[in-house]
Amino acid sequence: MNPPCSSKPPPPGDPSAISGHSAISESLAAPLRPEPIRDEAELDEFLTRPGARLTETIRTVPSPLLVLGAGGKMGPTLAVLARRAAEATGHSLEVIAVSRFTDQRARQWLEDRGVRTIAADLLDRSAVARLPDAANVIYLVGRKFGTQGNPSLSWALNTLVPANIAERYAGARIVALSTGNVYPFVPVASDGAAEATPLTPLGEYANAAVARERVFEHFSHRNGTRIALIRLNYAVELRYGVLVDIARRIRAGEPVDLTNGWFNCIWQGDANELILRALPLASAPAEAWNLTGPAKLEVRGLAQQFSALLDRPARFTGTPSDTALLSNPAKLCGELGEPRTPLDTILRWTAHWVRNGGRLLDKPTHFEVRDGKY
Repeated sequence: MNPPCSSKPPPPGDPSAISGHSAISESLAAPLRPEPIRDEAELDEFLTRPGARLTETIRTVPSPLLVLGAGGKMGPTLAVLARRAAEATGHSLEVIAVSRFTDQRARQWLEDRGVRTIAADLLDRSAVARLPDAANVIYLVGRKFGTQGNPSLSWALNTLVPANIAERYAGARIVALSTGNVYPFVPVASDGAAEATPLTPLGEYANAAVARERVFEHFSHRNGTRIALIRLNYAVELRYGVLVDIARRIRAGEPVDLTNGWFNCIWQGDANELILRALPLASAPAEAWNLTGPAKLEVRGLAQQFSALLDRPARFTGTPSDTALLSNPAKLCGELGEPRTPLDTILRWTAHWVRNGGRLLDKPTHFEVRDGKY
């Protein structure tokens, strides 16, 4: 077992609070590729490059591995990561990606890389019944943005779909992606919300996410289904994420909002790898695990670092609150180890990408939101 990681922030004004990363850089592995990442082909290759620990896990997974909700921001690279991990060990694991696939490019991208795809509406119980049997399921289905305009759809997707899947795959191991939004804001001076923190968040989306977990917990208790609930807090890569949001504002000369002065994040490739490696953690009753980077990051300090990397002045608006949406990942780190991509490396990649006009998804995280309205 790896020693648990700490997520307690340095005090404001401490040099490590300004850099946002120096307290953890030495404990993380060296980057796995030369930098910078120059284009999307290199980015996708790196995001889907498996580590040794993942290949050890994947070789124990019987075929097929079902990835539900695979058409979103994380699903395509997670499915290909699993496929590449199996190929690295000579394991004939079929990876099946299921989504509505409204973006046919994502579907073709998966097929081109050896992942079988199935188009299905998981709200449709008959469509779920037709899905292939599987002993291992990765559940990535969810809806956040747009909840404010159509809350009923968010509640349906975040509650009815889990019920459909939990009934269909009662005998499987399920790793179900949840969110750190299920927690209330906690004091910045604390260690962050742990898995035992009461779930009393603000807003329709966050409460629908709590309901998603409760539905999975219900079926786990009722049917003995082994489930790991993974509460992810801000995955980032070079096309979207909190770091991109901050870097874009610095590059454009726009002020960075400090109202939410601290946050957690994790490189998407590391998040996907840890989600897949969490399959052995699935248990009955269901158990929750926080997934994020081990450091609490200061928005002002990171903006100042991007200012130096981008050679642009940093401008700010708002006053930092003494609370923030923060998670403590020590429990998962203790089981699976820390993320392997150093934050200072991600910052340099992000600055290079934004400075050189790399393609962006234009899906802001709204990390500054404090009223739960997404």
